[in-house]
Amino acid sequence: MNQPDLALTSPSSTHLHQEELIGEILADYRLGWLSRHASLLGRKEVLTGKAKFGIFGDGKELPQLAMAKAFKAGDIRTGYYRDQTFMLATGMTTLDAFFAQLYAHPSLEHEPASGGRSMNGHFATRWLDSSGEFVDLTQGPQSTADISPTGGQMGRGLGIAFASKWYRQHTEQASQSPFSVNGNEISFVTIGNASTSEGHFWETINAAGVLQVPMMVSIWDDAYGISVPAAYQTTKENIGSLLQGFRTGPDGKGFRFYTCPGWDYPRLCALYLKAADACREDHMPVLFHVTELTQPQGHSTSGSHERYKSPERLQWEKENDGLVRMRSWLLEQEWADEALLDQIEAEAAAEAKEAQTRAYQAFRQSITPWYDEVNQGLQALALALSQVVLPRPILFAAPYQQPTGRTRTLAARLDAGPATQSLGRSPKQPSSPRQPRYSGCLQKFAEFAQPHGEHASCVLQSGSAQPFVFFDQPPEPRPGPLFRKLPGAQWI
Repeated sequence: MNQPDLALTSPSSTHLHQEELIGEILADYRLGWLSRHASLLGRKEVLTGKAKFGIFGDGKELPQLAMAKAFKAGDIRTGYYRDQTFMLATGMTTLDAFFAQLYAHPSLEHEPASGGRSMNGHFATRWLDSSGEFVDLTQGPQSTADISPTGGQMGRGLGIAFASKWYRQHTEQASQSPFSVNGNEISFVTIGNASTSEGHFWETINAAGVLQVPMMVSIWDDAYGISVPAAYQTTKENIGSLLQGFRTGPDGKGFRFYTCPGWDYPRLCALYLKAADACREDHMPVLFHVTELTQPQGHSTSGSHERYKSPERLQWEKENDGLVRMRSWLLEQEWADEALLDQIEAEAAAEAKEAQTRAYQAFRQSITPWYDEVNQGLQALALALSQVVLPRPILFAAPYQQPTGRTRTLAARLDAGPATQSLGRSPKQPSSPRQPRYSGCLQKFAEFAQPHGEHASCVLQSGSAQPFVFFDQPPEPRPGPLFRKLPGAQWI
Protein backbone atom coordinates (compact mmCIF):
# COMPACT_ATOMS: atom_id res chain seq x y z
CA MET A 1 0.00 0.00 0.00
CA ASN A 2 1.14 3.55 -0.74
CA GLN A 3 2.00 5.35 2.50
CA PRO A 4 3.94 8.51 1.70
CA ASP A 5 5.51 10.20 4.70
CA LEU A 6 3.50 13.39 4.90
CA ALA A 7 1.03 14.92 7.33
CA LEU A 8 -2.66 14.80 6.45
CA THR A 9 -5.71 16.27 8.10
CA SER A 10 -7.18 13.50 10.24
CA PRO A 11 -10.88 12.84 10.70
CA SER A 12 -10.29 13.57 14.40
CA SER A 13 -9.17 17.15 13.67
CA THR A 14 -5.54 16.51 14.45
CA HIS A 15 -2.56 16.17 12.18
CA LEU A 16 -1.39 12.60 11.88
CA HIS A 17 0.94 10.78 9.61
CA GLN A 18 -0.83 8.64 7.08
CA GLU A 19 -0.20 5.41 8.98
CA GLU A 20 -1.92 6.83 12.05
CA LEU A 21 -4.69 8.27 9.90
CA ILE A 22 -5.35 4.93 8.23
CA GLY A 23 -5.43 3.27 11.64
CA GLU A 24 -8.08 5.71 12.83
CA ILE A 25 -10.18 5.24 9.70
CA LEU A 26 -10.02 1.45 9.99
CA ALA A 27 -11.05 1.76 13.63
CA ASP A 28 -14.11 3.68 12.47
CA TYR A 29 -14.82 1.01 9.88
CA ARG A 30 -14.64 -1.62 12.58
CA LEU A 31 -16.92 0.36 14.91
CA GLY A 32 -19.40 0.86 12.09
CA TRP A 33 -19.61 -2.88 11.54
CA LEU A 34 -19.78 -3.50 15.27
CA SER A 35 -22.86 -1.30 15.41
CA ARG A 36 -24.31 -2.93 12.29
CA HIS A 37 -23.96 -6.43 13.72
CA ALA A 38 -25.59 -5.22 16.94
CA SER A 39 -28.57 -4.12 14.83
CA LEU A 40 -28.71 -7.44 12.99
CA LEU A 41 -28.53 -9.41 16.22
CA GLY A 42 -31.08 -7.15 17.88
CA ARG A 43 -33.66 -7.89 15.22
CA LYS A 44 -33.05 -11.63 15.57
CA GLU A 45 -33.49 -11.43 19.34
CA VAL A 46 -36.88 -9.81 18.90
CA LEU A 47 -38.11 -12.12 16.18
CA THR A 48 -37.08 -15.18 18.19
CA GLY A 49 -38.98 -13.96 21.23
CA LYS A 50 -36.17 -12.89 23.56
CA ALA A 51 -37.06 -9.20 23.31
CA LYS A 52 -40.35 -7.44 22.67
CA PHE A 53 -39.51 -4.76 20.11
CA GLY A 54 -36.46 -3.47 18.28
CA ILE A 55 -35.60 -0.33 16.38
CA PHE A 56 -32.01 0.28 15.35
CA GLY A 57 -29.56 2.64 13.70
CA ASP A 58 -28.34 0.46 10.85
CA GLY A 59 -27.71 2.43 7.69
CA LYS A 60 -26.83 5.60 9.64
CA GLU A 61 -23.38 4.54 10.85
CA LEU A 62 -21.08 6.81 8.81
CA PRO A 63 -22.55 10.25 9.59
CA GLN A 64 -22.66 9.33 13.25
CA LEU A 65 -19.01 8.30 13.21
CA ALA A 66 -18.22 11.66 11.62
CA MET A 67 -20.36 13.64 14.06
CA ALA A 68 -18.70 11.90 17.00
CA LYS A 69 -15.36 13.39 15.99
CA ALA A 70 -16.73 16.90 16.53
CA PHE A 71 -18.32 16.04 19.88
CA LYS A 72 -16.31 17.23 22.89
CA ALA A 73 -16.50 16.95 26.66
CA GLY A 74 -19.42 19.04 27.92
CA ASP A 75 -21.37 18.82 24.67
CA ILE A 76 -24.85 17.39 25.05
CA ARG A 77 -26.71 15.15 22.65
CA THR A 78 -30.49 15.34 22.27
CA GLY A 79 -31.46 12.68 19.79
CA TYR A 80 -33.61 9.71 19.03
CA TYR A 81 -33.51 5.95 18.63
CA ARG A 82 -31.22 5.72 15.57
CA ASP A 83 -28.10 7.05 17.32
CA GLN A 84 -26.47 3.89 18.64
CA THR A 85 -23.31 4.30 16.53
CA PHE A 86 -22.80 7.82 17.82
CA MET A 87 -23.31 6.67 21.40
CA LEU A 88 -20.78 3.87 20.95
CA ALA A 89 -18.26 6.15 19.22
CA THR A 90 -18.41 8.75 22.01
CA GLY A 91 -18.23 6.15 24.77
CA MET A 92 -21.65 7.12 26.18
CA THR A 93 -22.88 3.54 25.89
CA THR A 94 -21.52 0.05 25.38
CA LEU A 95 -22.74 -2.94 23.43
CA ASP A 96 -23.56 -4.74 26.68
CA ALA A 97 -25.73 -1.82 27.79
CA PHE A 98 -27.31 -1.64 24.34
CA PHE A 99 -28.46 -5.25 24.55
CA ALA A 100 -29.41 -4.92 28.22
CA GLN A 101 -31.88 -2.22 27.23
CA LEU A 102 -33.21 -4.42 24.43
CA TYR A 103 -34.02 -7.08 27.04
CA ALA A 104 -35.40 -4.46 29.46
CA HIS A 105 -32.91 -5.50 32.14
CA PRO A 106 -34.08 -3.71 35.32
CA SER A 107 -30.59 -2.89 36.51
CA LEU A 108 -28.82 0.46 36.48
CA GLU A 109 -25.53 -1.38 36.56
CA HIS A 110 -26.24 -3.18 33.31
CA GLU A 111 -28.59 -0.63 31.72
CA PRO A 112 -27.64 2.80 33.13
CA ALA A 113 -29.77 4.81 30.70
CA SER A 114 -33.11 3.88 32.26
CA GLY A 115 -32.79 0.66 34.20
CA GLY A 116 -34.76 -1.24 31.58
CA ARG A 117 -37.71 1.15 31.71
CA SER A 118 -37.34 2.71 28.28
CA MET A 119 -37.82 1.33 24.81
CA ASN A 120 -34.61 0.15 23.19
CA GLY A 121 -32.50 2.80 21.51
CA HIS A 122 -33.43 5.38 24.17
CA PHE A 123 -30.08 6.61 25.40
CA ALA A 124 -28.99 8.76 28.32
CA THR A 125 -26.04 9.54 30.55
CA ARG A 126 -26.32 9.85 34.32
CA TRP A 127 -26.36 13.48 35.46
CA LEU A 128 -26.84 12.76 39.16
CA ASP A 129 -24.53 10.91 41.51
CA SER A 130 -25.61 8.37 44.12
CA SER A 131 -26.44 11.22 46.52
CA GLY A 132 -28.73 12.93 44.04
CA GLU A 133 -26.31 15.77 43.35
CA PHE A 134 -25.41 16.97 39.86
CA VAL A 135 -22.13 15.67 38.48
CA ASP A 136 -19.79 17.96 36.58
CA LEU A 137 -21.21 17.73 33.07
CA THR A 138 -18.19 19.46 31.58
CA GLN A 139 -15.89 16.53 32.31
CA GLY A 140 -17.25 14.22 29.66
CA PRO A 141 -19.71 13.73 26.80
CA GLN A 142 -23.35 13.94 27.80
CA SER A 143 -26.75 12.88 26.52
CA THR A 144 -30.24 13.79 27.62
CA ALA A 145 -32.68 10.95 28.24
CA ASP A 146 -34.43 10.12 24.98
CA ILE A 147 -38.20 10.20 24.69
CA SER A 148 -40.44 8.32 22.28
CA PRO A 149 -42.65 11.08 20.78
CA THR A 150 -41.10 11.89 17.41
CA GLY A 151 -39.89 15.45 17.26
CA GLY A 152 -40.11 15.84 21.02
CA GLN A 153 -36.34 16.14 21.32
CA MET A 154 -36.27 19.42 19.41
CA GLY A 155 -37.43 21.72 22.19
CA ARG A 156 -35.06 20.13 24.65
CA GLY A 157 -32.15 20.64 22.29
CA LEU A 158 -33.05 24.30 21.94
CA GLY A 159 -33.13 24.74 25.70
CA ILE A 160 -29.67 23.24 26.08
CA ALA A 161 -28.29 25.47 23.33
CA PHE A 162 -29.86 28.53 24.94
CA ALA A 163 -28.29 27.59 28.29
CA SER A 164 -24.88 27.51 26.62
CA LYS A 165 -25.49 30.96 25.19
CA TRP A 166 -26.59 32.25 28.58
CA TYR A 167 -23.38 31.00 30.19
CA ARG A 168 -21.37 32.67 27.43
CA GLN A 169 -23.07 35.95 28.35
CA HIS A 170 -22.70 35.39 32.11
CA THR A 171 -19.11 34.24 32.50
CA GLU A 172 -19.06 34.71 36.26
CA GLN A 173 -21.83 32.18 36.76
CA ALA A 174 -20.26 29.86 34.21
CA SER A 175 -16.99 29.76 36.13
CA GLN A 176 -18.83 28.37 39.17
CA SER A 177 -21.16 26.02 37.33
CA PRO A 178 -20.82 22.27 36.73
CA PHE A 179 -22.79 22.72 33.52
CA SER A 180 -20.66 24.92 31.29
CA VAL A 181 -17.21 26.24 30.49
CA ASN A 182 -17.88 29.77 29.27
CA GLY A 183 -20.67 28.61 27.00
CA ASN A 184 -18.40 26.51 24.80
CA GLU A 185 -20.85 23.61 24.66
CA ILE A 186 -22.85 22.58 21.58
CA SER A 187 -26.30 21.07 21.66
CA PHE A 188 -26.20 18.18 19.15
CA VAL A 189 -29.72 17.36 17.96
CA THR A 190 -30.63 14.47 15.68
CA ILE A 191 -33.95 13.77 13.99
CA GLY A 192 -35.28 11.59 11.19
CA ASN A 193 -36.54 13.10 7.94
CA ALA A 194 -40.14 12.06 8.62
CA SER A 195 -40.22 13.76 12.02
CA THR A 196 -39.36 17.08 10.40
CA SER A 197 -43.05 17.18 9.45
CA GLU A 198 -43.84 17.75 13.12
CA GLY A 199 -44.64 21.26 14.26
CA HIS A 200 -42.07 20.91 17.06
CA PHE A 201 -39.33 20.80 14.45
CA TRP A 202 -40.33 24.01 12.67
CA GLU A 203 -40.97 25.96 15.85
CA THR A 204 -37.58 24.97 17.21
CA ILE A 205 -35.67 25.76 14.02
CA ASN A 206 -37.28 29.17 13.83
CA ALA A 207 -36.53 29.95 17.48
CA ALA A 208 -32.91 28.78 17.19
CA GLY A 209 -32.41 31.06 14.21
CA VAL A 210 -33.85 34.00 16.07
CA LEU A 211 -31.85 33.36 19.22
CA GLN A 212 -28.63 32.42 17.40
CA VAL A 213 -27.71 29.60 19.74
CA PRO A 214 -25.05 26.86 19.42
CA MET A 215 -27.34 24.10 18.20
CA MET A 216 -26.28 21.61 15.52
CA VAL A 217 -29.24 19.77 14.01
CA SER A 218 -28.59 16.64 11.94
CA ILE A 219 -31.38 15.20 9.81
CA TRP A 220 -30.92 11.52 8.99
CA ASP A 221 -32.76 11.23 5.66
CA ASP A 222 -33.48 7.75 4.30
CA ALA A 223 -36.44 8.97 2.21
CA TYR A 224 -39.01 7.08 4.27
CA GLY A 225 -41.10 7.56 7.39
CA ILE A 226 -41.86 3.99 8.45
CA SER A 227 -43.47 2.76 5.20
CA VAL A 228 -44.40 6.19 3.83
CA PRO A 229 -42.08 7.65 1.17
CA ALA A 230 -41.08 11.30 1.35
CA ALA A 231 -43.34 12.13 -1.61
CA TYR A 232 -46.36 11.78 0.67
CA GLN A 233 -45.09 13.69 3.66
CA THR A 234 -42.55 16.32 2.59
CA THR A 235 -43.10 19.10 0.08
CA LYS A 236 -40.81 18.63 -2.92
CA GLU A 237 -39.74 15.31 -1.34
CA ASN A 238 -36.75 17.17 0.09
CA ILE A 239 -36.64 18.71 3.54
CA GLY A 240 -33.32 20.34 2.66
CA SER A 241 -34.85 22.47 -0.06
CA LEU A 242 -37.56 23.66 2.34
CA LEU A 243 -34.96 24.77 4.88
CA GLN A 244 -32.99 26.94 2.48
CA GLY A 245 -34.77 30.05 3.72
CA PHE A 246 -33.10 29.63 7.11
CA ARG A 247 -29.61 30.05 5.62
CA THR A 248 -27.50 32.90 6.95
CA GLY A 249 -28.07 36.18 5.14
CA PRO A 250 -25.95 39.30 4.67
CA ASP A 251 -26.45 40.22 8.32
CA GLY A 252 -25.01 36.87 9.43
CA LYS A 253 -28.26 35.74 11.02
CA GLY A 254 -29.72 32.33 10.42
CA PHE A 255 -28.28 28.84 10.02
CA ARG A 256 -25.21 27.51 8.36
CA PHE A 257 -26.49 24.77 6.11
CA TYR A 258 -24.70 21.64 4.89
CA THR A 259 -25.88 18.77 2.71
CA CYS A 260 -23.92 15.56 2.22
CA PRO A 261 -24.65 11.97 1.20
CA GLY A 262 -24.58 9.60 4.12
CA TRP A 263 -22.09 7.28 2.40
CA ASP A 264 -19.37 9.95 1.86
CA TYR A 265 -17.24 9.30 4.93
CA PRO A 266 -14.29 11.67 4.30
CA ARG A 267 -16.53 14.59 3.35
CA LEU A 268 -18.81 14.01 6.32
CA CYS A 269 -15.80 14.11 8.67
CA ALA A 270 -14.52 17.35 7.18
CA LEU A 271 -17.90 19.09 7.21
CA TYR A 272 -18.77 18.14 10.77
CA LEU A 273 -15.44 19.37 12.10
CA LYS A 274 -15.75 22.63 10.20
CA ALA A 275 -19.35 23.20 11.24
CA ALA A 276 -18.70 22.40 14.89
CA ASP A 277 -15.89 24.93 15.11
CA ALA A 278 -18.13 27.72 13.85
CA CYS A 279 -21.04 26.62 16.01
CA ARG A 280 -18.90 26.47 19.14
CA GLU A 281 -16.95 29.69 18.64
CA ASP A 282 -19.57 31.97 17.07
CA HIS A 283 -22.75 30.42 18.49
CA MET A 284 -24.00 29.99 14.96
CA PRO A 285 -26.76 27.36 14.63
CA VAL A 286 -26.09 24.65 12.05
CA LEU A 287 -28.32 22.41 9.95
CA PHE A 288 -26.98 19.16 8.50
CA HIS A 289 -29.09 17.40 5.90
CA VAL A 290 -27.57 13.94 5.51
CA THR A 291 -29.11 12.34 2.44
CA GLU A 292 -29.09 8.95 0.67
CA LEU A 293 -29.17 6.95 3.89
CA THR A 294 -30.56 3.44 3.97
CA GLN A 295 -32.60 1.05 6.11
CA PRO A 296 -30.97 -2.37 5.70
CA GLN A 297 -33.63 -3.99 7.91
CA GLY A 298 -36.49 -1.61 7.35
CA HIS A 299 -38.00 0.69 9.95
CA SER A 300 -38.23 -1.69 12.91
CA THR A 301 -39.02 -5.25 13.91
CA SER A 302 -42.73 -4.52 13.44
CA GLY A 303 -42.52 -4.85 9.68
CA SER A 304 -40.57 -5.73 6.57
CA HIS A 305 -39.54 -3.09 4.06
CA GLU A 306 -39.68 -5.66 1.28
CA ARG A 307 -43.44 -5.15 1.46
CA TYR A 308 -43.44 -1.49 0.52
CA LYS A 309 -40.17 -0.81 -1.32
CA SER A 310 -39.71 -1.61 -4.96
CA PRO A 311 -37.06 -4.13 -6.05
CA GLU A 312 -35.15 -1.23 -7.61
CA ARG A 313 -35.13 0.71 -4.33
CA LEU A 314 -34.02 -2.32 -2.36
CA GLN A 315 -31.18 -2.93 -4.80
CA TRP A 316 -30.15 0.72 -4.63
CA GLU A 317 -30.00 0.51 -0.83
CA LYS A 318 -27.73 -2.53 -1.00
CA GLU A 319 -25.35 -0.81 -3.40
CA ASN A 320 -25.32 2.50 -1.49
CA ASP A 321 -25.09 1.13 2.02
CA GLY A 322 -22.63 3.40 3.83
CA LEU A 323 -20.41 0.60 5.05
CA VAL A 324 -20.34 -0.98 1.60
CA ARG A 325 -19.33 2.34 0.06
CA MET A 326 -16.69 2.88 2.74
CA ARG A 327 -15.21 -0.53 2.01
CA SER A 328 -14.95 0.33 -1.69
CA TRP A 329 -13.33 3.66 -0.81
CA LEU A 330 -10.72 2.00 1.41
CA LEU A 331 -9.87 -0.46 -1.37
CA GLU A 332 -9.63 2.35 -3.94
CA GLN A 333 -7.25 4.26 -1.68
CA GLU A 334 -5.24 1.08 -1.20
CA TRP A 335 -5.40 1.59 2.56
CA ALA A 336 -6.59 -1.97 3.10
CA ASP A 337 -7.03 -5.16 1.14
CA GLU A 338 -9.95 -7.57 0.97
CA ALA A 339 -8.45 -9.94 3.52
CA LEU A 340 -7.96 -7.22 6.14
CA LEU A 341 -11.47 -5.84 5.72
CA ASP A 342 -12.96 -9.33 5.88
CA GLN A 343 -11.06 -9.91 9.11
CA ILE A 344 -12.30 -6.62 10.60
CA GLU A 345 -15.90 -7.44 9.75
CA ALA A 346 -15.63 -10.96 11.18
CA GLU A 347 -14.08 -9.68 14.41
CA ALA A 348 -16.83 -7.08 14.74
CA ALA A 349 -19.48 -9.75 14.28
CA ALA A 350 -17.86 -11.95 16.92
CA GLU A 351 -17.55 -9.09 19.41
CA ALA A 352 -21.18 -8.08 18.95
CA LYS A 353 -22.29 -11.68 19.50
CA GLU A 354 -20.23 -11.95 22.66
CA ALA A 355 -21.80 -8.76 24.03
CA GLN A 356 -25.29 -9.99 23.18
CA THR A 357 -24.65 -13.32 24.93
CA ARG A 358 -23.27 -11.64 28.06
CA ALA A 359 -26.19 -9.24 28.24
CA TYR A 360 -28.80 -11.97 27.84
CA GLN A 361 -27.18 -14.23 30.41
CA ALA A 362 -27.00 -11.37 32.90
CA PHE A 363 -30.65 -10.57 32.27
CA ARG A 364 -31.74 -14.18 32.74
CA GLN A 365 -29.75 -14.52 35.93
CA SER A 366 -31.41 -11.41 37.34
CA ILE A 367 -34.93 -12.75 36.85
CA THR A 368 -34.35 -16.42 37.68
CA PRO A 369 -35.35 -16.14 41.40
CA TRP A 370 -38.51 -14.23 40.47
CA TYR A 371 -39.24 -16.57 37.59
CA ASP A 372 -38.97 -19.64 39.82
CA GLU A 373 -41.27 -18.11 42.42
CA VAL A 374 -43.90 -17.17 39.85
CA ASN A 375 -43.62 -20.56 38.17
CA GLN A 376 -44.23 -22.34 41.47
CA GLY A 377 -47.26 -20.15 42.11
CA LEU A 378 -48.67 -20.88 38.68
CA GLN A 379 -48.20 -24.61 39.16
CA ALA A 380 -50.03 -24.45 42.48
CA LEU A 381 -52.84 -22.47 40.88
CA ALA A 382 -53.09 -24.96 38.02
CA LEU A 383 -53.37 -27.81 40.51
CA ALA A 384 -56.12 -26.01 42.41
CA LEU A 385 -58.05 -25.22 39.26
CA SER A 386 -57.81 -28.79 38.05
CA GLN A 387 -59.92 -29.79 41.05
CA VAL A 388 -62.65 -27.27 40.35
CA VAL A 389 -65.64 -28.43 38.30
CA LEU A 390 -66.60 -25.48 36.17
CA PRO A 391 -70.16 -25.15 34.83
CA ARG A 392 -70.56 -25.82 31.15
CA PRO A 393 -72.98 -23.05 30.09
CA ILE A 394 -71.54 -20.42 27.86
CA LEU A 395 -74.44 -18.14 26.92
CA PHE A 396 -76.49 -16.66 29.77
CA ALA A 397 -79.94 -15.06 29.54
CA ALA A 398 -82.35 -13.57 32.05
CA PRO A 399 -85.83 -14.12 30.58
CA TYR A 400 -87.59 -12.02 33.22
CA GLN A 401 -86.09 -8.96 31.50
CA GLN A 402 -87.33 -9.96 28.07
CA PRO A 403 -90.78 -9.49 26.50
CA THR A 404 -93.13 -12.49 26.49
CA GLY A 405 -92.71 -13.04 22.79
CA ARG A 406 -88.98 -13.57 23.22
CA THR A 407 -89.57 -17.01 24.75
CA ARG A 408 -91.47 -18.33 21.78
CA THR A 409 -88.71 -17.08 19.46
CA LEU A 410 -86.04 -18.87 21.46
CA ALA A 411 -88.07 -22.05 21.71
CA ALA A 412 -88.63 -22.08 18.00
CA ARG A 413 -84.92 -21.96 17.19
CA LEU A 414 -83.65 -24.38 19.81
CA ASP A 415 -83.18 -28.08 19.18
CA ALA A 416 -82.94 -30.75 21.83
CA GLY A 417 -79.59 -32.38 22.48
CA PRO A 418 -78.24 -34.96 24.91
CA ALA A 419 -75.89 -32.38 26.48
CA THR A 420 -78.78 -30.23 27.65
CA GLN A 421 -78.82 -29.54 31.40
CA SER A 422 -81.15 -27.55 33.61
CA LEU A 423 -80.88 -25.38 36.67
CA GLY A 424 -83.65 -24.36 39.07
CA ARG A 425 -87.07 -25.87 39.79
CA SER A 426 -88.13 -28.76 37.65
CA PRO A 427 -90.08 -27.42 34.67
CA LYS A 428 -92.52 -30.33 35.14
CA GLN A 429 -93.88 -28.54 38.21
CA PRO A 430 -93.86 -24.82 37.39
CA SER A 431 -94.42 -22.68 40.45
CA SER A 432 -93.18 -19.31 39.28
CA PRO A 433 -95.59 -16.97 37.52
CA ARG A 434 -92.82 -16.24 35.02
CA GLN A 435 -92.33 -19.83 33.89
CA PRO A 436 -95.28 -19.77 31.45
CA ARG A 437 -93.27 -17.18 29.50
CA TYR A 438 -91.00 -19.93 28.29
CA SER A 439 -93.34 -22.90 28.68
CA GLY A 440 -92.54 -23.82 25.12
CA CYS A 441 -88.92 -24.23 26.06
CA LEU A 442 -89.80 -26.15 29.21
CA GLN A 443 -92.10 -28.56 27.43
CA LYS A 444 -89.64 -29.13 24.61
CA PHE A 445 -86.69 -29.82 26.92
CA ALA A 446 -88.51 -31.14 29.98
CA GLU A 447 -86.89 -34.57 29.80
CA PHE A 448 -83.46 -33.00 30.36
CA ALA A 449 -84.50 -30.75 33.23
CA GLN A 450 -83.17 -31.22 36.72
CA PRO A 451 -83.99 -29.09 39.80
CA HIS A 452 -80.94 -27.11 41.02
CA GLY A 453 -82.24 -24.39 43.34
CA GLU A 454 -84.36 -21.29 43.49
CA HIS A 455 -82.59 -18.78 41.27
CA ALA A 456 -82.77 -20.40 37.85
CA SER A 457 -85.32 -22.17 35.76
CA CYS A 458 -83.47 -24.28 33.24
CA VAL A 459 -80.48 -24.61 30.97
CA LEU A 460 -80.98 -25.37 27.32
CA GLN A 461 -78.67 -26.19 24.47
CA SER A 462 -79.24 -25.48 20.81
CA GLY A 463 -78.42 -27.71 17.90
CA SER A 464 -75.24 -25.66 17.39
CA ALA A 465 -73.93 -27.15 20.63
CA GLN A 466 -73.94 -23.76 22.35
CA PRO A 467 -75.43 -23.99 25.87
CA PHE A 468 -78.04 -21.49 27.04
CA VAL A 469 -78.77 -20.67 30.67
CA PHE A 470 -82.19 -19.20 31.49
CA PHE A 471 -82.32 -17.48 34.86
CA ASP A 472 -85.67 -16.79 36.43
CA GLN A 473 -83.75 -14.34 38.67
CA PRO A 474 -80.18 -13.10 38.36
CA PRO A 475 -77.78 -15.47 40.13
CA GLU A 476 -76.42 -14.15 43.41
CA PRO A 477 -73.60 -13.63 43.53
CA ARG A 478 -73.09 -13.14 39.82
CA PRO A 479 -70.55 -15.50 38.24
CA GLY A 480 -66.99 -14.47 39.07
CA PRO A 481 -64.29 -13.31 36.60
CA LEU A 482 -62.93 -16.80 36.01
CA PHE A 483 -66.41 -18.15 35.18
CA ARG A 484 -67.24 -15.20 32.92
CA LYS A 485 -64.02 -15.58 30.96
CA LEU A 486 -64.66 -19.17 29.87
CA PRO A 487 -64.03 -19.50 26.11
CA GLY A 488 -66.98 -17.98 24.30
CA ALA A 489 -68.82 -16.92 27.48
CA GLN A 490 -71.11 -13.94 27.18
CA TRP A 491 -74.25 -12.49 28.72
CA ILE A 492 -77.39 -11.60 26.79
